[in-house]
Amino acid sequence: MNLETLKPVAKALVGASIATLTALGTALADDHVTTAEWVTVALAGLGTLYGVWRVPNAKAKSAAQS
Repeated sequence: MNLETLKPVAKALVGASIATLTALGTALADDHVTTAEWVTVALAGLGTLYGVWRVPNAKAKSAAQS
């Protein structure tokens, strides 16, 4: 797999990973993960992946425009 193919979705993958791990960390607070918590973890990851992937990037401002 070429890294150039992941470049357009890298931000979405990082965001989804962080959301998934955060939800899993919260679910593991009591050292037990229920089915409902697994569903929440999955929805957090997939929802973030889709949301970040669908939002277009803003155009970068040049130093002269600031």
